[in-house]
Amino acid sequence: MSSLSGRVALVTGAASKRGMGRSVAVRLAKEGADVAVLDKYAAPKSIWPGDEGWGGLNAVVEEIKAQGRNGLALVTDVSSGKEVDDAVAKTLEKFGHIDILVHCGGIRGAMTTPVTDLSEEEWRAIIDINLTGSFLISKAVAKTMIPDGKGKKIVLIGSKAATEGYPGSSGYCASKHGLLGLGRTLAKELAQYKINVNIINPGGFETNLRDQAVIQRAKEQGISLEKAVEEESKKVGPGPSIPLGRLGKPEEIADLVYFLVSDQSAYITGKAIDIDGGA
Repeated sequence: MSSLSGRVALVTGAASKRGMGRSVAVRLAKEGADVAVLDKYAAPKSIWPGDEGWGGLNAVVEEIKAQGRNGLALVTDVSSGKEVDDAVAKTLEKFGHIDILVHCGGIRGAMTTPVTDLSEEEWRAIIDINLTGSFLISKAVAKTMIPDGKGKKIVLIGSKAATEGYPGSSGYCASKHGLLGLGRTLAKELAQYKINVNIINPGGFETNLRDQAVIQRAKEQGISLEKAVEEESKKVGPGPSIPLGRLGKPEEIADLVYFLVSDQSAYITGKAIDIDGGA
């Protein structure tokens, strides 16, 4: 019997082809869980060559079914309390319970805009999705877990930006610092119900997170998207700042998530775990 057999997971931010959410969802299904996958867009576009025609949430559900498990696709904006509550209700209607929440959903926002130049609109957009969204989904799922909490797990995906400041990324850093505080507080509050809450802080990973920033830079510089993608590939490549000499892969996040939602992590809660190649 698989180690997560009989359990139900809800994974947010799962529609991007190169996203951590997709890798996490498929890995948990491989380990025996039924998985509801959630994202704001049913099939987000990717700027990277070879990703054309990606099927988004429905494609991920098919990958879950290929593992012999049941899946559910939910188009949901996590910054909307009503939409979050509806998604949780639909998950309960289909599966009856939620044992695992892995919250991967988020946006990168400005990467090179000083605080003095950042618009209020962009600041609020980043905070609404990354921090308020984390609060709303954690609150909604935790309420369903509390009545029978033993062995249930919540994993929030933070960032190395949760512990450091990065010039030009004030909104993102602030949102991830806030998520760290939210996760640690939630862990203390839910411990009495035997629910584990942990945070993963990734460093540089090969995902779609930077796509919107690359698109924006191409517009601002008046260059083609293809040229901007080429420049981004060189910019985020491995260097002396990553001792292991490469960017991380989404599957490596999924490996760590699996450990944190398995019974082997029963005595770990309230921890922020860096995964960054030794950066």
